[in-house]
Amino acid sequence: MKRSIPRSLVSKAMSQSSEPKDTPDVNAQKAGTGSNSAVFKGAGSAWKAGALAQSQAAVEQGRAQLVEDILRGRHELQLTPDQVDDPIGSDRRGDWMDQEAFRTLLSSIEVNGQDTPILVWPEDPQWKPDPLDPTKVEGVRFMMLTGRRRHAAAHMLGRKVRAILAPPDKRNGDNSQFEMLFLRFRENEERENLSAFERLLAIGEMFEALRQSGEKITAVAFATRIGVHESIVSRARAVFAARDEILNAFKNVYAMSFQDLQKAMASVEAKPKKQAQKPPSKITAKRKIGSRNLSLTSANGNLSIKAASVPLSQRKLEELGDLIADFLTKNKEAPMSN
Repeated sequence: MKRSIPRSLVSKAMSQSSEPKDTPDVNAQKAGTGSNSAVFKGAGSAWKAGALAQSQAAVEQGRAQLVEDILRGRHELQLTPDQVDDPIGSDRRGDWMDQEAFRTLLSSIEVNGQDTPILVWPEDPQWKPDPLDPTKVEGVRFMMLTGRRRHAAAHMLGRKVRAILAPPDKRNGDNSQFEMLFLRFRENEERENLSAFERLLAIGEMFEALRQSGEKITAVAFATRIGVHESIVSRARAVFAARDEILNAFKNVYAMSFQDLQKAMASVEAKPKKQAQKPPSKITAKRKIGSRNLSLTSANGNLSIKAASVPLSQRKLEELGDLIADFLTKNKEAPMSN
């Protein structure tokens, strides 16, 4: 025989289940039987505390991950252009901001926004984002590695610039200058928008930076390191060394092909080099004071003064010494010449 549960019992059970379990039974408390309600209340509070702790842990873990992502260049930062310094400068022609390519980029960013972040390093190698607010970077200084045209466009438009951090592993090395130059060169190589002259200048500058860092490296090893043919390295070093002479001799150097640049370099190298005149090892200046002769001589950095029949007291000699000391102090950076 099928049994059914009375509707009144179902309604009563539903009404009881809908009551908050952590609310104490007032009648039971009056009767001194509120222990079960206290248990329910304690269980509810513990559950809430556990949920809150779990939520807090998730937030802290998310912030810590965001800090790591920022340091590893996996999360963008919004910087004001004035926060970004440029210690290495551009490897482009000096008037690049007047060129049509930059004007086109400026118009594109004004209409469509900046599509690619610039690459930066924090000026302080030990800097880390605030663990409580990782994206807050007001007042933090950064050094620009790539993206000078995008940075200039943002500055001109009065906008913030999108930026990511370059990998930190080579930031503090002895050859960090080379690493900065290499990051700049690599981006321009990928974009393929450097002229032959700009490209050779950049390669020559990188080689010189690496040499000045004290690292001994052959042209072959250097070419392999930056991903160019070894025949380019010697030509790049020559172009970098003679860059001022080339710019003065050829006004259209930025429009030259590599072959035309080679011919230009050959004509520059064919010119006889002026021998630098060595300063004389000994120079003398003479003055006539009445019937007496005054002779001043500089030899290998040593100064001597000769004057006959000049009786001086200690005070007068001190005054003369002060005059000479004052002159040498004012002219300490100027080389002595005849």
